[in-house]
Amino acid sequence: MFKDNAIWMGVGAEPDNKPVSLLLDQANRHGLIAGASGTGKTVTLKVMAEGFSKAGVPVFMADVKGDITGMCSPGEDTEDMQKRIKKFGLEGFTYEGCPCRFWDMLGGQGIPVRITVSDMGPTLLSRLLELTEVQEGVLDIVFRIADDKNLLLIDLKDLRSMLNYVAENAKEYETTYGKVSSQSVGAILRQLISVEDQGGDVFFGEPDLDLSEWFARDSNGHGYVNVLNAAKLIQSPQIYAMFLLWMLSELFDTLPEEGDLEKPKFVFFFDEAHLLFNDMPSELLDKIVQVVKLIRSKGVGVYFITQSPSDIPDEVLAQLSNRVQHGLRAYTPAEQKAVRAAAQSFRENPAFKSEDAILELGTGEALVSFLNDDGQPEIVERAKILPPQCLMAAAPESDLKAALDAQADLMKKYGEAVDRESAFEQLDEVAKQDEEAKKLEEERAELEKEKAKLEKEKAKAEARAEKAAEKARQKQQDQFIKGIGKVAGTIFNTFGREATRQITRNLFGGRRR
Repeated sequence: MFKDNAIWMGVGAEPDNKPVSLLLDQANRHGLIAGASGTGKTVTLKVMAEGFSKAGVPVFMADVKGDITGMCSPGEDTEDMQKRIKKFGLEGFTYEGCPCRFWDMLGGQGIPVRITVSDMGPTLLSRLLELTEVQEGVLDIVFRIADDKNLLLIDLKDLRSMLNYVAENAKEYETTYGKVSSQSVGAILRQLISVEDQGGDVFFGEPDLDLSEWFARDSNGHGYVNVLNAAKLIQSPQIYAMFLLWMLSELFDTLPEEGDLEKPKFVFFFDEAHLLFNDMPSELLDKIVQVVKLIRSKGVGVYFITQSPSDIPDEVLAQLSNRVQHGLRAYTPAEQKAVRAAAQSFRENPAFKSEDAILELGTGEALVSFLNDDGQPEIVERAKILPPQCLMAAAPESDLKAALDAQADLMKKYGEAVDRESAFEQLDEVAKQDEEAKKLEEERAELEKEKAKLEKEKAKAEARAEKAAEKARQKQQDQFIKGIGKVAGTIFNTFGREATRQITRNLFGGRRR
């Protein structure tokens, strides 16, 4: 319940029955809701979220088990609820739902949530694909080449086309960007198949989500509760964790500095938080720590929900100032150690021993410590959490349909996927142009070959003609010479006979005289 600029979360132990409240001006100092399954974490989450909503603070949460949808429906007036209302002294308590918007990443019920491959970036995508350091380096190169060539990476087919393109032209890019091995590209392509099987082919695309949609309020000034349908998504924990990490980073990168505000601009609940930190690379953990530390100055509160505080790295846990610790079970030495660590994180209350209390807490009870007006952790209280005004269970189908119908404008904006020209189409066009150029080159080479053949045949023909002409000339010359010889012989013969006769006459005639 929201009153006096605070969210009334519960009532302390008897006889004091001290109200336990989360101050709005301290709410962006982040928080933790922890406890074993069935101890009341979801009820605590709903009470806190509806308090933020009534204060005009939009919130985001993932619905892992399917029961968060009940936030859009008014609670049921049961005998048990009447007892609780009377016990807590909740004067003027009414049953009412919150303004809700329902979103979905895997094509289910809700407004489609999509982001582009470029939005995700190579670092988070490498984490999503579980790449090695070498493979991550190759993915960095692929993204850099795409940027330099103005190739848009929107969906997975764009990324696949880009990987194949870089692999085919690896020699060309090696001296500028570094070595890209076909083995690394092949490994990345295989991992993409796994992500597609988990719904990545639906998640990556356009129109991509504008996070400002989650900062809306209804006509009464109440902040919308943005519920992400994660019932199926939780079966794809890598996509779930990477999307929430992307969203947190995107908020950090885009929101302006606000300083200390009277209330947060936005509150982000991260359910099943341990999924984010499983096998978390150090560079990503450093990024989360940085974001959690600094995003509060941008008016954003981050609340992690998990079973045990030990699920969260100490560097992050140290930033979570507002804490609600439900019961834990300690059957093993590791669990006993986790209980001690959780108890030691609270400012001690002399009325009880926190370590013992954590093991004794019943459903709906919790150890609670919020920041006071001076930003200091208050003494821990053993409190009973108030009932939410919304429905504790999942929403009836009629209420859910009404909520979905009310977001028709957003469904119109995000409902249909848009496949505009991007790297896949651009590289396909390049491939077609290359194929056409190759075909033209082959045709040109064939023409050159044919030309060379014709020229060779022409040269041979000319050589044959020249040889024939030479032969003809030689024959003509021989015939001419032969003719001359005959004439000369005739002349010689004629001249010789005449000369002989003349000489003879002269000789014998002279004697006769």
